[in-house]
Amino acid sequence: MAAKKPIVVVGSINQDLVVVADRIPSAGETIIGSDFQIHPGGKGANQAVAIARLGYPVRLIGRLGNDAIGAQMRVHLEQAGVNTDAIAASEGASGVALITVSAAGENSIVVAPGANSKLTPQDLEANLALIQQAGVVLAQLEIPLETVERLADLCGQVSVPLILDPAPARHLPKKVLECTTWFTPNESEAAFYAGDQSDQQGSRNTAEIARVLMDKGCRGVLLKMGARGAYLATPHAGGQSVPPFAVKAVDSTAAGDAFNGAFAVGLMLGKSPRDSADFAAAVAAISVTRTGAQQSMPSMAEVEAFLQTRPNRK
Repeated sequence: MAAKKPIVVVGSINQDLVVVADRIPSAGETIIGSDFQIHPGGKGANQAVAIARLGYPVRLIGRLGNDAIGAQMRVHLEQAGVNTDAIAASEGASGVALITVSAAGENSIVVAPGANSKLTPQDLEANLALIQQAGVVLAQLEIPLETVERLADLCGQVSVPLILDPAPARHLPKKVLECTTWFTPNESEAAFYAGDQSDQQGSRNTAEIARVLMDKGCRGVLLKMGARGAYLATPHAGGQSVPPFAVKAVDSTAAGDAFNGAFAVGLMLGKSPRDSADFAAAVAAISVTRTGAQQSMPSMAEVEAFLQTRPNRK
């Protein structure tokens, strides 16, 4: 049997400092939290761990600081099954994220990039062979935009599909969108990229937003809508809703990363985009029933058992 083409993730690696409180405070407000935890995180690392937990080979291109956090994060990733050979070390601090989680499972996040801000196009050139060998590449926007732009160029040149999680939302060159195979924003990000902030209040329906994004150059759009499921659209096949799995949410941190990682795994296992999105919805649903980011990612056995309890869902 031929070896599986690995999934390559290019992205951030952080340590998450998580405070749990009844609600997320408003600007200028101080509230008392009920719990504090420290977890490994970063959107790139989260997606890589989600893939590894599902048993698929994954390699992460990123940067860590030469501090204690960096050493801890590298060991954790290796123990999770992520190949870390392409993670370089930088002078200074590793990335850190400050996360507030409400009793309802919602979250608010502030990221200090640290070493993630030093991931450059030269790091991609140094790992060009790895990108060429990939079955699919995943990226996010917690790294420098010039690096994302170069990654999109490279994926286009070597015909490797690129799944871009456009978070945190920022203006992207049209060429990046045109080189993106799957664009996977959440609802607020979709509104930002559609160019009408009122979309967050529902002035446009989901199909219209997806169409606007495809008109901007995206080949495929997969909108992540949390408890309302997802919406999958391509220029030629139209759009279709992906219903959610009903679960009791405890912590939505990294649910989108779980979704993206699982979607990539589904595609690499030969599933259709729709079936891959269904699979990703199940993985994300399991993740929100657990606290933290990477430790919330389920194994393939857990996902299969979860799906067996919902035999009638299509």
